[in-house]
Amino acid sequence: MNDMSEGIDPNAAPSGTGCVECLATGRWWFHLRRCAKCGHIGCCDTSPNQHATAHFRETGHFVMTSFEPGEDWFWNYRTEKPFYGPQLAAPRSRPLDQACPGPEGRVPADWEDQLNE
Repeated sequence: MNDMSEGIDPNAAPSGTGCVECLATGRWWFHLRRCAKCGHIGCCDTSPNQHATAHFRETGHFVMTSFEPGEDWFWNYRTEKPFYGPQLAAPRSRPLDQACPGPEGRVPADWEDQLNE
């Protein structure tokens, strides 16, 4: 990927352990994604609010990675292709004891019906 240095800052720490916007607005998420440029944590496109993609659209930060335990793939929004990238600043995923979907206490009983397919 020619623009990797433009799209990734391996030293940028994650913004937290959950979707920034969902936490601020009292909403919930399915899976989490991390901006590889600034560390912003947003929810995936399967989540009702799709904040990771919204972050890309608002900032132009075009590389994100999974923030789920055991996943190490990256996604380039410009090429719409996955790839494997460098190690980023820790932590590399949400805490293992953090609920998925989450956050605990905000996930509705019919959460599966609310996912974007």
